[in-house]
Amino acid sequence: MSEPLDELRAAIAALPPAPPAMAPYLEQVRTRAYAIEDADVEALKAAGCSEDEIFEQTVAVAVDEGFRRLDAGLRALG
Repeated sequence: MSEPLDELRAAIAALPPAPPAMAPYLEQVRTRAYAIEDADVEALKAAGCSEDEIFEQTVAVAVDEGFRRLDAGLRALG
């Protein structure tokens, strides 16, 4: 894999784990991101998550899922 992608994988791996309150939201990001609504984010903020934390964890999970799918596709081709 190329160096920038390896750097991105490392950056995602270096993030602190998400708070448990974010687990259902992050699962939704992985499986049906199209269904996320403002109310989902507002609920996380009400639970004490900061906007920065929500953003970072959302991007990390989305990119990680993208890598999972890329890796599966490369295995299928290889």
